[in-house]
Order: sequence, then C-alpha cells, then structure tokens
Amino acid sequence: MYWMHLAVPVTARLSDLDRFLRDVWLECCGHMSAFEINGNRYASARMEGEMSTKTPLRGVLDLGTKFFYEYDFGSTTELVLKVVALRQQGTPKCAVQLLARNEAPQVSCQQCGAHPATQVCTECACNGEGWLCEECVAEHECGDDMCLPVVNSPRVGVCGYSG
Repeated sequence: MYWMHLAVPVTARLSDLDRFLRDVWLECCGHMSAFEINGNRYASARMEGEMSTKTPLRGVLDLGTKFFYEYDFGSTTELVLKVVALRQQGTPKCAVQLLARNEAPQVSCQQCGAHPATQVCTECACNGEGWLCEECVAEHECGDDMCLPVVNSPRVGVCGYSG
C-alpha cells in the first residue's frame, strides 16, 4: 500500500536513511528506531549487542539485500526495504533522494461511506476502524480530539503522527 523508491549514495550511513524515513514518513515523538540487516541489528540508541546506525551503507548492503526497519518500539511501524539497483550516477554526498512514491490511498468514511476519510481515530485504528469524513468525525463516540489526519504514510493513525 505504501512504498517509495529512493536513491541513496553508498557513502551515506544508516543514520542518514533513518533521518530521511523519519522526515518523510514516520517522525512523531522522537521514538527510537533500528535496522535489521543480515541478522545484525543497528539501532539509533544502541543496547548491548546492537551496532551503530553510523555504519556506512557500503559496508552492510549489496544488490538484492532485503532488510528491515522499525520505528517506535511501543506502537511499532515496520518497513521492509530492499536494494533493487546500483546506479553509477552520482547523487549529492550522503543525500537521500526520493525518486517516486505511492499515490495517497483513498479510503472511504467507514461510518457513512459517502465521503473520503480525512481523519482516523487513534482508539479505533488498532481494530482497522475509525476512518471518518469531516462530517462524521464530529459525531464520533471517541471524540474528535482522538483523531489524526489521514496522511500518505504507513504511520497514519499511530501515536501522534500527523504528517
């Protein structure tokens, strides 16, 4: 449902990729994050047995490498990442570039079904419910203060993420 294609120079570090993912898709409250690559864990705030996200990409990723990313270890958003190509063209040193991303998914209001959802209730979202249009959010039993805007992110409706 949510995807991005990125260009990331091999001179970049995992921390650069972490910062980009946070800035574009995830950051809400400064939560910790981690990558898992070939059985090794690289964390933003290391614990015993974990490696630093200051690790350069060239030392841990190759063409075809599938790896994982977690943001927020309480209400975790998990991403699956994969190196799909290597480019010879240069990118600015350590700059992650967004090449393409999904269109924002269109979700209908789950209460009336007549309008697109613009808000999601954080209380109801854990059950896959709570997608509401502007009209229905005012009547929602949890109250509009429990709602967050519908945004183009896998973190929609989670914690305090508002895009």
